[in-house]
Amino acid sequence: MAMASLARRKAYFLTRNISNSPTDALRFSLSLTRGFASSGSDDNDVVIIGGGPGGYVAAIKAAQLGLKTTCIEKRGALGGTCLNVGCIPSKALLHSSHMYHEAKHVFANHGVKVSSVEVDLPAMLAQKDTAVKNLTRGVEGLFKKNKVNYVKGYGKFLSPSEVSVDTIDGENLVVKGKHIIVATGSDVKSLPGITIDEKKIVSSTGALSLTEIPKKLIVIGAGYIGLEMGSVWGRLGSEVTVVEFAADIVPAMDGEIRKQFQRSLEKQKMKFMLKTKVVGVDSSGDGVKLIVEPAEGGEKTTLEADVVLVSAGRTPFTSGLDLEKIGVETDKGGRILVNERFSTNVSGVYAIGDVIPGPMLAHKAEEDGVACVEFIAGKHGHVDYDKVPGVVYTYPEVASVGKTEEQLKKEGVSYNVGKFPFMANSRAKAIDTVEGLVKILADKETDKILGVHIMSPNAGELIHEAVLAINYDASSEDIARVCHAHPTMSEAIKEAAMATYDKPIHM
Repeated sequence: MAMASLARRKAYFLTRNISNSPTDALRFSLSLTRGFASSGSDDNDVVIIGGGPGGYVAAIKAAQLGLKTTCIEKRGALGGTCLNVGCIPSKALLHSSHMYHEAKHVFANHGVKVSSVEVDLPAMLAQKDTAVKNLTRGVEGLFKKNKVNYVKGYGKFLSPSEVSVDTIDGENLVVKGKHIIVATGSDVKSLPGITIDEKKIVSSTGALSLTEIPKKLIVIGAGYIGLEMGSVWGRLGSEVTVVEFAADIVPAMDGEIRKQFQRSLEKQKMKFMLKTKVVGVDSSGDGVKLIVEPAEGGEKTTLEADVVLVSAGRTPFTSGLDLEKIGVETDKGGRILVNERFSTNVSGVYAIGDVIPGPMLAHKAEEDGVACVEFIAGKHGHVDYDKVPGVVYTYPEVASVGKTEEQLKKEGVSYNVGKFPFMANSRAKAIDTVEGLVKILADKETDKILGVHIMSPNAGELIHEAVLAINYDASSEDIARVCHAHPTMSEAIKEAAMATYDKPIHM
């Protein structure tokens, strides 16, 4: 199959810029008032509740499209969970802990001898905090650059066009707007009978700020966050045990990749108790006692730890918004229901990111935000949730986009599989990081790429070639016929593509 034609690419970009008839009535009045009494107004077009990745990106994009915009954020620092207590600080600690682990266990293999390596935890946490502070200030700078009005406070609906804001300064404002976007993100999902105190029983937020390295850490939940935070503290010296109710870690991951991934984590001394249910917890003593039993019932076992991390997923954060007051519909999980234009059932009210169905990922929320304001501005917006990449930032990383092999079998799709191990990749051999592989799934008849899964260092960077290919409906032959620089880790993607429709060269 030949590479995607120039004509097809032009057609794609034309569809991206399809514009409906411009709306003449987009300007509306936004009032900032004290104590619900009007004290003047400015013409604005969009009000956004929430300044996380979805909210702040939507605000900036709206301003760039010429819409006067206000963003309301309760935290007093932009970036949401992701930037303040999620994606960014966790990646800082993952990197710092990996550097320590490399210095202690790997440097000598490369002729670098270090007589003594110690962890300075306060310095490590300070570096993390500095990164967060600089980035949040950077987002605030982008607001100023793009003339986005920023209100620091907790917002809730008075009507479909009015938001009451209790500011962090103790005042009350009413923000009026024609288009209001809910972008309040998600919160930690709690478990029955377990009270998070952020000291001995912690959420991911508390796990980012432990003042001592626990001797024993139990992680409840074998998803992305639990495995990442378990990796951080495991590298620094904690004995880590992961308790998971399901039969597998990261259940949504491709099965073949998942098995190799679990073996890799077990080599790093991470222990797993799968098909296991938590039935009780006792934190009255110096540590924590966790009572568990088989998921299907059976003999109870008591586990002891210094710290327990509850990482059983996240839930939409919509409490206190008074959505029911204006009649916004939600599903049983509390997610706001929207149509393809991110509109709720209430005219003028929209929702994006973690509060709506779809992957709970920061980059998905950003795409939601851009598309939503494009629709508001009378343009064309689009997000395909089947083409959103996911990454586990452990070592090695695991990155995926598109379908898993299990999904294709369930859907009855005939497909070809191409795999290439990094053991056969020259760059990986040269730098002694040969663990992992690239796996490509393509339609058996058309060769269209349906899914790509990578396990390797920096897989989160490598995956984007596959994301681009899937978004352009490329074939495995398309990737195979693209010249890749040598020696690079990305050559493994080319070789896996060759293995999908024909045969690889270097294996």
